[in-house]
Amino acid sequence: MPSVVSIATGRRPQFQHPGEYLLVELALPGHPPRNIGVLLRDSETGQVDAKFRERSKEIEDPEEAEYLQALEGDFKAKIRELGGDEFLRHLEDSLSNVLRLSERMSVTVDGFERTLERLYEEHVEVEVEPFVTHLPLYSLRAAATKFGEDHEVEAEGWVKAPPKLRLTPEMFVARVVGRSMEPRIPDGSLCIFRAGVVGSRQGKLVLVERYGTTETSARYTIKKYTSRKVQSGEEEWEHASVRLEPLNPEFEGFELKEGEARVIAEFVQVLE
Repeated sequence: MPSVVSIATGRRPQFQHPGEYLLVELALPGHPPRNIGVLLRDSETGQVDAKFRERSKEIEDPEEAEYLQALEGDFKAKIRELGGDEFLRHLEDSLSNVLRLSERMSVTVDGFERTLERLYEEHVEVEVEPFVTHLPLYSLRAAATKFGEDHEVEAEGWVKAPPKLRLTPEMFVARVVGRSMEPRIPDGSLCIFRAGVVGSRQGKLVLVERYGTTETSARYTIKKYTSRKVQSGEEEWEHASVRLEPLNPEFEGFELKEGEARVIAEFVQVLE
């Protein structure tokens, strides 16, 4: 199985505060201890929040699994009830041998939610559940200009998907390079695509594969699909032309010649 890929947004931090974080460790009998959650405190604002794994393959007992799944909600409720600082002091005095807490460690908070997510990715081991929690990342570079360089496509790893997105085996992640699809798709973005296009392609953002110089290589672009049809019979229509159009008005579209390429996927969303 490919490795897990962590995504950095590349955005400039809106502010920087000193902060502290603590790791929550689960130590089940017969299993090595492992980090299951992280707590973050912004020292300037006093804000405290937690992020936990929702499940663990090591926990077979249904009651223990339910307990682990409820931890994040329980911690958040106690933070609201007691206040962040009081809750942390209470937690440091009360955890058991099974649920352990690390010492407080310093961190720079450059956006609270972003910092919490980064700490979680860095310190909490991620369980990859293909097409449940993660999607495959492929090495193709979809050009937001015309077609990118000719290259072979390989699986590079697994990328965590947005929690509310319903995943299917037809979905995958690839990087888009170029500015012609801005502002909707920024240059360098990792994007989710769905193989195949359901229904009409007209007006959809599609990933197009141009046949490569070898049997295993190809070139790719992402554009808005537009077609003009002409009637070839009483009830039959055929494509007179297909154009691939950019979203950025600084760039020009181009016509897709018959037999030179094929639409392989439709754009779903940018990964933040």
